Formats: sequence, C-alpha cells, structure tokens
Amino acid sequence: MHNEIDWSDLQYVLAVGRHGSLAAAARALCVSHTTVLRRIARFEGAHGIRLFDRLPSGYALTAGGEELLAAAQSVADMVTTLERRLAGRDLRLEGLIRVTTIDTLMVSLLPPILAGFQAEHPAVRLEVSVTTAVANLTRRDADVAIRVSADPPGTLIGRRIAPVGMAVYQAVGLETLPNEDEWPQQRWIGTSDALSETAIAHWMHKRLSGTEMVLQADSIVTMAEAAAVGVGLAPLPCYLGDAMPRLRRVSRGTIAPGTQHHLWVLTHEDLRGTARIRTFTAYVSEALILERHRIEGGADALRNCPSQ
Repeated sequence: MHNEIDWSDLQYVLAVGRHGSLAAAARALCVSHTTVLRRIARFEGAHGIRLFDRLPSGYALTAGGEELLAAAQSVADMVTTLERRLAGRDLRLEGLIRVTTIDTLMVSLLPPILAGFQAEHPAVRLEVSVTTAVANLTRRDADVAIRVSADPPGTLIGRRIAPVGMAVYQAVGLETLPNEDEWPQQRWIGTSDALSETAIAHWMHKRLSGTEMVLQADSIVTMAEAAAVGVGLAPLPCYLGDAMPRLRRVSRGTIAPGTQHHLWVLTHEDLRGTARIRTFTAYVSEALILERHRIEGGADALRNCPSQ
C-alpha cells in the first residue's frame, strides 16, 4: 500500500541531513532531541527505508537518504519560493518581520531606531536575531538583514548606508598611549574563528601577523568590554567604540581593513512588494543615514581621538 509523504516529516529529515546530528537539527527546528528522533523513526518505518547510518560522530546519510534529501531539498526550495512570492503581495502594514543583525549594532545604533519604528507602526511585530552568521534570506531564515559586508549576496536588494570606520581603542585612564610603530609589542584582544571573515579579523591578520593575542572572542561586543577594563587594545567599529565612555581611541582617526566594508539594509527581491518590509527597510535606512558620521567614525565622533 502506498504511503503518502508527510511534508512536516520531510522537514525533520532535511534538518538532520543538513546539520549531521539530532541535537543540531533540534536546535535549528526549536524542538526537543526526542521529537527529532521520533519523527525520523516514524518516516523510516512508514516508508521502509533507512535514511541515516548512526555513527559515533553523528548521523550520516545512506545512499537512499542522499537521494531522498536531494529531492526533498528541491521541494523545500519550491515551497520557500512560493512563500516569498505570496509574502511579496502582502499589502497589509501588520504582521511579523524577522530581522537579522549583529551585536555591535544592537548595543549602539539600532535599539532607538527599532523603538521608533514600532511606535509608528504598532501592528508590526519584530523578531530580532543577533548572530555573526549571515542568515539565509533566500530560505526565509529572516526577512531583513542589517549587517556589515564588503559584498552582499547578489540575490538580495537593499540600500548601502555608509562605509564602516574602524579604530583601535584602549581603556580610559591607562597611562600609556602607544604609537602605531609600538602596536606589535602591545597586549591585544583578538577575534576567534567565528569572526574570521570580519573586517576586524582581516585588519589584524594584515597589521599584527605574529602578534600573540591575550584574549580572543567570538563577539566584538565582548572584545570592547574586555578592552574597557584594560585587558588590552582592540580594533572596533567606531560606532561602538566611540559610544563607550570607558574607551578612547589609540589610532589617529580610522584604520583601513584592506577591503572596504559598508553597512547595508537588505531583503530578498521577492519581498520588496510587502508593505511592512518596504516600510521597515525605508524607515531603518533613513534613520541610519542620519547616523552616518558615527558609522564612518568621523565628525564629532573624533572627540576621543589622540591629539594630532
């Protein structure tokens, strides 16, 4: 007897296939480990197929599992495309907007902007995800991305706000203010592998190659907090460093990361007709443009630069 495929079960198969373990799939789906195990077992039992080899290192797809996963991914892509296009025809200024951004923006520029938007549009709900990983807007992991990038994906549309200025900071009150030629001999706070693709990591690799880091972090906000209590020097985006009264710039003006990174407000092209997305991205873009001097690290933000 033919058993119809339950699409919701396929989503569990996709998650385990993508992430390689029940625990990682459970986190991605926001369900329990046992729920994932039960749904996979139910699918295999209903269709008489073994999808995964249970190995000590995780779940590995069988040949049959790989074939099914490829077909399921095609279905998932079609469903996601349909969802995006339907969402793009939504003319109501209400509902949920899922925003992905980075921690440095959420402790500096964005909170008052988001509060202002919700005050004007109370029927729109915001769900904010703060992560260093770039959410996949094509798969609808998020609706809007507010991020720093040198080259955003070509599938996304939006507005380039301003180049992001960076500077080197140390704690206020420290007696030493090292010159740039003394930097390699100083104590530095660096990035972990999670931030290896950021402008800060690229600059440190180029400028401080071979210099041992006294602390490495997977969050630029963590780097800033460590610098503020005197752990060491840290390169930071100026919109963050200049906003922290416990920090002062060590560098004269801004530093160049090599490749120019800009702040972007992005969405998927299929969502540009959605009223709430269009209104939100326009509001946030205009509000951020008013903060351009802070983003670039110039103008009155230079109050805490070392004297020339």
